Formats: sequence, C-alpha cells, structure tokens
Amino acid sequence: MKSASEEPVPLHEEFIYCCGAATHVLKCGPWKDLSKDESKNLPRLLFMIIPGNPGLAGYYRTFIQALYCGLNQQYPVWVVSHAGHCKPPSGMEMVEDTDIKELEDVFGLNGQVEHKLNFLKKNVSKDIKLVLIAHSIGCYITLEMMKRASELQVLRSVLLFPTIERIAQSPQGKLMTPLLCKLRYVLYMPVYLLSFLPEGVKASLVRFALRGMKTCDESSITTSVNLFSVDCIANILYMASQEMMKVVERDSTTIKQNLKKLIFYYGTGDSWCPQHYYDEIKMDFPDGDIRLCEKGLRHAFVLDASKEMAAMITDWLQDDLTKL
Repeated sequence: MKSASEEPVPLHEEFIYCCGAATHVLKCGPWKDLSKDESKNLPRLLFMIIPGNPGLAGYYRTFIQALYCGLNQQYPVWVVSHAGHCKPPSGMEMVEDTDIKELEDVFGLNGQVEHKLNFLKKNVSKDIKLVLIAHSIGCYITLEMMKRASELQVLRSVLLFPTIERIAQSPQGKLMTPLLCKLRYVLYMPVYLLSFLPEGVKASLVRFALRGMKTCDESSITTSVNLFSVDCIANILYMASQEMMKVVERDSTTIKQNLKKLIFYYGTGDSWCPQHYYDEIKMDFPDGDIRLCEKGLRHAFVLDASKEMAAMITDWLQDDLTKL
C-alpha cells in the first residue's frame, strides 16, 4: 500500500438535512451515492469519519484526502459533520422547515448518535461494510452506534484519542465543565459581535489564536472561521455541556462484545483523556488492540498531523483489507 499522496484529491461536498438538522458531508472518491442496493458498482467498504467536537467536517478535509490516497483510492472515505456543526450555505436554515420533527434534541449527545445512524440508513447500502474512524467524543458516539445497531457491518472501528469516560474529571474537563454547563450563554454575545467582521479579519484572528503551532493545516483555518456563527457555536457548546454530564462510566460491556473490531489510540499528554485512562483500559482488556501514541501527537491532530495519522491508520488496517 502506498503512503498518503502529497497531491490533493478532489472532494464532493454536500449540505443536507439529516434528522431535520443541517449537516455538512465531504466525500472522497468517485462514489457520490452508496444507497442503491442494486448497483453493481458499489464498493465493498466505506470509511466513515465520526468527528470530535467541534464536529465540523472541514477539519478532516486533509485527513480524508490523505487516507483515500493511502488506500490506493480503492474505497470511499466520507466525513459527516455533527448535526448543526456547520455554517449552512445561503438559503439553507440550520433546522429544516417542516411540520414533522424527526428527532427530539438532535443537537444533544444522544441526538448526534441517532443522527449518524439515520445518515447511514438513508445514504449507505446495508450490504457495504464499514470502517468507522472516530475522534475524541466521536469514539463515544461510535461505541453507542455499535451498541444500538448491531446489524451494522462494522469491519473495524478506530478510536482516536477516545473520550469515552469521565470527561468532566479530566484536567481539561475540570477547567471547562463550569464554563460549558453554567456560563456558555455568556460566550454568545462576543461571537455574535465578531460575526460581523470581514472574513479576512476572522481568518487573521484564527491564525493569531493558532500562532503557537509550527505548521497548521490551512483547511483548519478556513473551517475555524465558521466558529464565528452564533448558531454553529451554540450547537457546539450545547453538545459539549452534555458530554461533561453524560460521559461518565466507560461502556465496558460494548467494548467487550466488540473487542476484536476495535483499535484504541491514546495520547501521552492528552488533557481530555489522561494516560491513566489508557493504563486502566489496557489492564481491563489485555487482549485488546490498545495503543499509546509514541509520536507526541496532540488531541486535535487534525490541526497539524492529519497526513501522519492517515498513514498510521492505513498501516494498521493493511491485514484487514488484504482479507477482503
């Protein structure tokens, strides 16, 4: 298998309503529609990215391009934003104007799980096998998906920097929980005022905020400009507040039932998921594929290490893919 190519790969971009909420989808590869069961041209496998929070698809643009190239352009690689974690294009509202409410609290943590299952049900043939690559809170969502929809043909789930337990007790969680659960509304006014700034000024502010990084992915900068949307940031902070309250105990039952399908990748200096969480899960599941980062990658790897992460995942999955 080739390492991820340096050449950018064209992407197909869609803004759709899923469970009544605006959703941004990026699709890498020539397959734009995987829902037709009768098609002979359907791939055998879909790589689907379940993002962290903020769950904007654009943060994973470079990652899915690198992964697609590393897979020899043989399989589609898609990323689906969280419900409402996007800035819809002109003429599209954040919530679909309809009398039928598909799902209560779609922007909450439970709603985001159902949102992903609904997307798969409506957009991907049940005959296609899945490799779910999840990041941060996306790992919790992925385990919930596997628990609620055991009929999904999941070949592998790769859980990157998994926030699947005791988030509020993590170093970053202790800092952020009071802000997210009690003071998040205070943030809306400055975001509202900043939203009137020209796009170029917003991009400059983002570059300033990320100035400490040696190299920063350009797509992360353009995506971060969407955080100046009040609707988008409100959905992000609301979901985050639920994460602090609801992600407490690790779901060891679901992990045990799916252990052979799971790859865990923990960070060494991850303030959302400290290393002793890795030590404990490694002790509880000694036969599991549970890895500790030796490269010093940050929790938000998409900011500066997308290609490196894509190359590692391609290597990890090589044996699985040769058996297809």
